[in-house]
Amino acid sequence: MLIAGNWKMYKTGEEAVALAGQLLDGLPEAREPLVAVFPPATALSAVAERLRGGRKEIVVGAQNIHFEKEGAFTGEISAEMVRSAGAHAVILGHSERRHVFGESDEVVGRKVARALEAGLFPILCVGEKLEERESGSTSAVVARQLEEGIRGVSSAADLARIVLAYEPVWAIGTGKTATPAQGQEVHQLLRSKLRAAFQQRGGRPESADDTLILYGGSVKPENAAELLAESDIDGLLVGGASLKADSFLKICRAGA
Repeated sequence: MLIAGNWKMYKTGEEAVALAGQLLDGLPEAREPLVAVFPPATALSAVAERLRGGRKEIVVGAQNIHFEKEGAFTGEISAEMVRSAGAHAVILGHSERRHVFGESDEVVGRKVARALEAGLFPILCVGEKLEERESGSTSAVVARQLEEGIRGVSSAADLARIVLAYEPVWAIGTGKTATPAQGQEVHQLLRSKLRAAFQQRGGRPESADDTLILYGGSVKPENAAELLAESDIDGLLVGGASLKADSFLKICRAGA
């Protein structure tokens, strides 16, 4: 099980290091759940250094990368820069990247391929907008986003390195949460699509059962355990509730 905290555009370097230290002190040494944090790019190195060698392994990741290895892309960061800062993971295709910054399915797919090439493990996010859910298009939307997101992934071995996150756009930062049953329905669909994807790449369909599929969207300590009780929800991608140590620690304990 994986509990991941997306700190978005919050926390200065000093604040991020302080929060990382609070998590390190508050988390049990037990292997489960695996915990990951995704601070702003400006705090990556400092957070990675603070967490290095701690009594609890916490994965550090970036919130975005560019799909090119290097180049004249002012303001962007590459996968290699992320790696050199001490990070091992990256969130890609987050709804804010898609709907605020206009990233297409094709761009997200290129980023996924780049992350894998650079040795990062990507968390590929998929999810529908409110109007898409109300029109009955949820399955088609998330299936398309998954297919395009892994289009550049040619081997079953690389596919196995991807974590998925289902985040209904209508539930992010709104206080609304998909019911556990709604989340389970989409997670089950994604799992079935992954079985076919593994087979198409020469792998075993059963490998999809080992792929972590997280739920994200107004996750709170109050609903974490109920969401995690569903058979195909393997963890949580937490936004606002990951910005305070006490609330994030409660969510992590729900996954223990």
